Amino acid sequence: MLSRVADNLYWMARYLERTENLARLVDASASLMLDLPQRLSPGWRPLITITGNEPGYNKDAGEFSEKSVVKFVVSDAKNAGSMITSIARAREIARTVRDILPREVWEQINELYLYVSEHAAEAAAKRTRYAFLGRVTASTQTLTGMFEGIFNEGDALSFLTIGRNIERADMTSRIVDVRAAAMMVAASAEELRPFESVLWMSVLRSLSGYQMYRLTTRERVYGTGVVRFLLANHQFPRACVCCLRRVEEVLHRLPHSATLLRRVARMRRAIHHTQFESLGQAELHGFIDRLQLSLARTNDELARIYFVAQRDPAAAIAPIRVA
Repeated sequence: MLSRVADNLYWMARYLERTENLARLVDASASLMLDLPQRLSPGWRPLITITGNEPGYNKDAGEFSEKSVVKFVVSDAKNAGSMITSIARAREIARTVRDILPREVWEQINELYLYVSEHAAEAAAKRTRYAFLGRVTASTQTLTGMFEGIFNEGDALSFLTIGRNIERADMTSRIVDVRAAAMMVAASAEELRPFESVLWMSVLRSLSGYQMYRLTTRERVYGTGVVRFLLANHQFPRACVCCLRRVEEVLHRLPHSATLLRRVARMRRAIHHTQFESLGQAELHGFIDRLQLSLARTNDELARIYFVAQRDPAAAIAPIRVA
């Protein structure tokens, strides 16, 4: 396979996964606002922090209102990390590698792009938001099923799988990092303590992990349990360890992957051996910060070994810096 094609497939998978993640985040955040009293709501700013776009947002918008944040995350074409930008980039890549994509995959990506382009404004309105985000999520999940169901096993599927799982691990770590910091504030606020389980359930729902958490752990929803589940569970597909394991499985089938395998194995072992019960918010943030930096270096190492040149640096979201 040409390195240019491998690069394109890797990033197409990342952009598609990012599109789905953003839809889940906006949906879960909107639901959380309804579950909490208005005076205790965490607001919409965490969405900007999670996506790593605070500098760009602060330059163009002065307040973190619902309408402003949702528009920036979903439909702002000037935002390099928005949903509309992500699906547009995925479609453009799909167009350039259309000769190796099953026809159904190209048609699904094109249809999703056209739908988001025409209906992105619906995300800003409460009445139409749920249906819009639900369709985006269902469409991207359909694409994931197509990759697994009608793609030949080989290099193309390998780079799609690596891209999807690195993007998933990155987004999961971001959500845990930002939400855990908010929960520490909540734990010290007397008014928020009765709603602590609601806040952690929102974290799980932003990754569609609530039912799987209850099925796997069979315990109440609480902070350390959720953090451990989303970072260290080997079975939940969006947990960091599960994503890294799937990347390892694919790398074993690729040539010249020894350096990458060692890096991914180190990340997986670090998560596995961490005692999350003993970590305060600062220690947890430091741990996740190191994990995000390692994911970014894995991306760079992939580019060095397999791709012609690194893509636009803005494509890979910068690690979160939380004060």
